[in-house]
Amino acid sequence: MASFLSQRSKAFRRKLEDSRPRLYRMAFAWSHNPPLAEDLVQEALTKALRHTSQLRDIKTMDAWLFSILANCWRDYFRRNRVMEDIDDLVLTHAVTPESLHSRREVINEILLAVSQLSEGQRQVVTLVDLEGFSYIEVAGILDVPIGTVMSRLCRARKILKKLLAKTQTNRSEQTTNTNIRRVQ
Repeated sequence: MASFLSQRSKAFRRKLEDSRPRLYRMAFAWSHNPPLAEDLVQEALTKALRHTSQLRDIKTMDAWLFSILANCWRDYFRRNRVMEDIDDLVLTHAVTPESLHSRREVINEILLAVSQLSEGQRQVVTLVDLEGFSYIEVAGILDVPIGTVMSRLCRARKILKKLLAKTQTNRSEQTTNTNIRRVQ
């Protein structure tokens, strides 16, 4: 009986050694990382040696070894999985389709209001308020006195305030006049 077990052990070890290159090729194909593939094969062979009693038939040894390798591969991912603390995750975003739509409406209203200004006022407002130029720079760009820049800007802002207040009033009236029907 002892002779049979030692023969089986020798056959097992020989087959184990012969399987090493095939196991490595598979581990490398999965990982594309030579050191990791070597570690996975080493771990799989170590587990196979430790658990030889689980192998019932030496003819099924290849499938058994490759299943051990597959388990080592899965274990590697479990051990190296990136864990995120749920408290650090942003579960909602401030930007929603509704907020984007609302912002787009405001931008369109401002563009419409700016388009209703005279050309001189439109130039001054866009250069000062949108592009951030100083009054002196705008006076140089438009080749007008600084007082003209200031008066056009003042008038343009007053007109914009009235136009935008009017559209805001119209929008709030539309939302309060909207009737919601109940379907029964």
